[in-house]
Amino acid sequence: MKKIDIDDELYQYIASNTQSIGESASTILRRLLNIHGENDLVVPEKPTLPASTDEVAASGQSSEVTAVIENKKPAPVTQLTQQHANVFNILNKEELAMQKGVVGRFLFILSALHRTHKTDFSAVLDVQGRDRVYFATSKEALVNSGSSMNPKNITDSEYWVMTNSNTTRKKMMLHEVALGLGYSAEQAEKIRDYL
Repeated sequence: MKKIDIDDELYQYIASNTQSIGESASTILRRLLNIHGENDLVVPEKPTLPASTDEVAASGQSSEVTAVIENKKPAPVTQLTQQHANVFNILNKEELAMQKGVVGRFLFILSALHRTHKTDFSAVLDVQGRDRVYFATSKEALVNSGSSMNPKNITDSEYWVMTNSNTTRKKMMLHEVALGLGYSAEQAEKIRDYL
């Protein structure tokens, strides 16, 4: 197996096209490129393309190859409709495993839920404890609602979450958020168990 370096934007595009948990980048790319087996792949005369346009120039290859590399842009990522939106399509186990600790995984899962359900994500504000507020739209709102909240921003959102709770409580919060966003009890348990 070969390894390649790709930029962050391309990585996000590939990750956003994940259809099942644990699906490899190779599987996703094969599906996107409509390559299903070794016999489906048409190998060009020069089987390896340089990784950058600088390498093209250095190797003396034709400018046609450079044009192909520079003009090949990924198709725009289409937003899933709210009815069919499913966090399992974008939640990547490998990326999840790279997160630092329980809090990192917790924030990563919440961020994936936010990306999938932007318009309905305000439902998280209804998830509260008996004496504690778990979610808010500002850090100050969480800090003012109790002591030792340790508020953290949910990446790429205006929402903040209280992270000073044990793992069991965080799992319960994820379960409640998933139910609030329309997932079945079984799906909510699966999301909770990613933590």
